[in-house]
Amino acid sequence: MLVRHAAKASDARTDQEPCSGDSHHRTVYVLISRETRSMPATGAIAIVPANEASCHDIDTIFGTRGYPGRCRCQRFKTTSDEWWHNPISIEERIFRQRQQTDCGYPGSGATSGLVLYLDAEPVGWCAVEPRSEYMRLGQTPWKGRDEDDDDYTVWAVPCFVVRAGYRRQGLTYPLARAAVEYAREQGARALEGYPMITEPGKDVTWGELNVGTRQVFAAAGFEQVSHPSKRRVVMRIDF
Repeated sequence: MLVRHAAKASDARTDQEPCSGDSHHRTVYVLISRETRSMPATGAIAIVPANEASCHDIDTIFGTRGYPGRCRCQRFKTTSDEWWHNPISIEERIFRQRQQTDCGYPGSGATSGLVLYLDAEPVGWCAVEPRSEYMRLGQTPWKGRDEDDDDYTVWAVPCFVVRAGYRRQGLTYPLARAAVEYAREQGARALEGYPMITEPGKDVTWGELNVGTRQVFAAAGFEQVSHPSKRRVVMRIDF
């Protein structure tokens, strides 16, 4: 099933929001096989670059409670001091995310993630951009590997968010597949993810599982390239 979602109406841009120049409108098309996608969610799924979603839609996905609402996809983009010792406010995290995504501005040529709609309702997010944009990935990508952490041609998918009320429906699977196609279209040489190994029947807190699971990345064509810790692996797809 090939589905598409038209961009929502743009939010009003403030003087503080960045303008990244003009670009053609781009929608990520996702080919989903209902026989093989291993997800119970029904309805039309469409995924767009985050700048083509409204800021309100992104706010709706992240919510105001729990880990997603606190993080706003800033954990790997802040210094240790800003995250742990002198944490920046939620308002600042929201502002930074809006700068990074350029949400509500379809003409922008820059963004930092993808937004998933289910029957035109905003329900999912994944971060995807050059790995070098994530200053605080820690030792996970590098342990036991000879990698250049400044190589902007290697992209990363460090996190997923699914809106409360829509979780446990397998929506991270189409997000991961869309991230592969998006990174490839943007000229990435490779794409990495850093998922958790989950055990059947064992609950994992949402704050840990936001990095995704090994099964999700494997289904999108990634292969395991390292195992830096007991529960963490590095998955990668080379283009």
